[in-house]
Amino acid sequence: MGKMIMFIQFDKKIINQRLERFQNRVEFSGNPIKNDLSVMIRDVQLQDGGEYHCYVLNPPDRHKGTGKIRLEVLTEVPPERDSTVAVLVGASVGGFLAIVILFLVILKCVRRKKQQNLNSDDQKTEEEVKTDGEGNPEGELKASIPEAP
Repeated sequence: MGKMIMFIQFDKKIINQRLERFQNRVEFSGNPIKNDLSVMIRDVQLQDGGEYHCYVLNPPDRHKGTGKIRLEVLTEVPPERDSTVAVLVGASVGGFLAIVILFLVILKCVRRKKQQNLNSDDQKTEEEVKTDGEGNPEGELKASIPEAP
C-alpha cells in the first residue's frame, strides 16, 4: 500500500485539503445527514488511478468504519458493440408478431361476419314460421266456404 494522503475531511463541515495532485477537481458530493459521504473527482487523469480508502469515526464511537474502492483509469475507449444481430432478431420477432396480430384480426372479422349471417338467417326463418305457408300471417284466419251447387 502506498502513502496515505487525506484530501477531504468532515468535522461538522467539509474541509477540502486542495492537494496539488487533484487541483480543484475533487469535491464532496454527499449528504452527511443521510450518511452519504460521496466524493467526486472530475476530469479523471491516469495518475488518479489507485485504491481510495474512507475512514469514518463518529464520536463517541471507538471503532472507525472503513471503506475502500479501486479506481482504474482506462486510456482506451472500449470498442462499440455490433448490434446488427440484435436489431435483426428484434425486427424479425416484431414482424412475426405483427403478422400474427393481423391474422387474428382478420379471423375475428370473418367469424363476426359469419355470425351476423347466421343471425340474419335465423331471423328470416322465424319470420317464415310466423306465416301460414301461403304468406299470410298466423294471426289472420282465412276461411273459404265452398259454393253450393
